[in-house]
Amino acid sequence: MELTLLALLAVAGKSLLFAIAAILPIINPLATAPIFVAWTQGMGSDERNHLALTVGRYVTLLLASTMVLGSLVLDLFGISLPVVRVAGGIIVAYNAWLMLNTQEPAHDDSSQMAQTLTRQNARPDTFYPLSFPITCGPGSLAAAIAVGASLRTPRITETLASLAGALAGIVIVGTVVALTYRYATALLRKLGDVGQLVFLRLMAFLLLAVGVQIVWDGIRGLIVSLPAT
Repeated sequence: MELTLLALLAVAGKSLLFAIAAILPIINPLATAPIFVAWTQGMGSDERNHLALTVGRYVTLLLASTMVLGSLVLDLFGISLPVVRVAGGIIVAYNAWLMLNTQEPAHDDSSQMAQTLTRQNARPDTFYPLSFPITCGPGSLAAAIAVGASLRTPRITETLASLAGALAGIVIVGTVVALTYRYATALLRKLGDVGQLVFLRLMAFLLLAVGVQIVWDGIRGLIVSLPAT
């Protein structure tokens, strides 16, 4: 029995809300906004806005491709989800540790950073590590894989409607990331220089804790998967 158009729209809307609810709280762009501000220090507003848009685009593409192809790729290469969590968690924790111990750049360094951070040569850093794994980490990718797996149904039309709704939800998530990063400086300006530095260190510590938690979840999953003796 084929579903009506109204029923398909309802399925798509449910999948849209499900994707947003499952992924956006994990990404939490407000928590990484101070990191983006510190990363783009010395850049002009146009370059920073372009970088924010690029990060949002990368996050959207990464989440969408992971949701559609993630489970298939893992099965193809025989890679388990706990292994992905351990590797990704180590990267997240390492970047957080560097942020905790990096001193604030001196004023004289700002002009040099402004000259070197341009649209062309900042692009590699835009994907790694800013888009992945700082903004979109293994926890977000694991959630995207879980969302993609839940979209499969015996009915092709229902599966396609669910997929379309989830993809629309991911586009919304990427848009929220881009807008949050674009206006991050204005959002954090009220904190002042000292407040931003303290908030950055706090978020870096929380990011370190998230990385350790992801590693532990992966280790725990590996332990559970061990054969009983």
